[in-house]
Amino acid sequence: MTALLKVENLVTEFGGSSAKPGLRAVNDVSFSVERGKVLGLVGESGSGKSVTGFSIMRLLEKPGRIAGGRVIFDGADIANCSEEEMRRLRGKRIAMVFQDPTMTLNPVLTIGTQMVEAVRAHENVTKDVARQRSRDALARVGIPSPEERLSAYPHQFSGGMRQRVAIAIALLHKPDLIIADEPTTALDVTIQSQIISEFQKLTEESNTAVIWITHDLAIVSRLADDIAVMYAGRLVETGPVTKVLTDPHHPYTAGLIASVPSQNRRGEPLRQIRGMTPAINRLPQGCSFRTRCDRVTDGCLVMPPLLLEEDRSFRCIHPVLKETA
Repeated sequence: MTALLKVENLVTEFGGSSAKPGLRAVNDVSFSVERGKVLGLVGESGSGKSVTGFSIMRLLEKPGRIAGGRVIFDGADIANCSEEEMRRLRGKRIAMVFQDPTMTLNPVLTIGTQMVEAVRAHENVTKDVARQRSRDALARVGIPSPEERLSAYPHQFSGGMRQRVAIAIALLHKPDLIIADEPTTALDVTIQSQIISEFQKLTEESNTAVIWITHDLAIVSRLADDIAVMYAGRLVETGPVTKVLTDPHHPYTAGLIASVPSQNRRGEPLRQIRGMTPAINRLPQGCSFRTRCDRVTDGCLVMPPLLLEEDRSFRCIHPVLKETA
């Protein structure tokens, strides 16, 4: 099946110019997403996940810029298309749910006004039809009394409620691709489960592709078909979610899985990856993970390429294998 989205060797820099490279927050990242599939993009804070999403949407704030690579959406390279073309795509065919809902909602307009305008910006429908669709979208994400809530302002909602409204806006047009950046972090477990079910229904019924950006491996294991693990701006492991989570090859992936509380025995200290993710202006020579890795050798002073193994890849010369784990 042809991928709906193909990211090829994406490089995103902050600062710099065509003559002088800047700080690389995303470095040579490649992955693809098919229609009706969910890709879980995971990693610690500062690994480059959100910047990758912003790069695809062309929502980078200066001095951020795409310095290399291609973003192929439905056959067209949107990394180099005009801003007018991107405006036509955003919201209608590609939507993004931000980690902070205040990036989506205008504080001086009612929720109903914002949702109706979002519908009519891309479709020639009456206000009544747009309002009905807005009301239905709020109900789908668990907003009680949706008709009354359309007349409310964002400040009258809790943080979790605002996030649900932002998700409802993203679902309005049943877009071809949704980039969800930690969309359920502020929600309680019950609502979180409801939102995940709604995304699952969307992929099945509308064939929507989803990039789910998160650090929560439990959500990824439930929702995603494939997983891409990022560290310090690079992909370190990719593949089917069941294979990667049950048999991780990169030490970083194995460390993330081992640090999940359910993987630790009751009463024992939680396992963790020592140290912290390095700043992008102070990356160590060679493999960026080598200063935190227990399998490091002198060979790690050279950055390894992504090594292929059937339908998965990993960037490590000392992979964790089941027989040696």
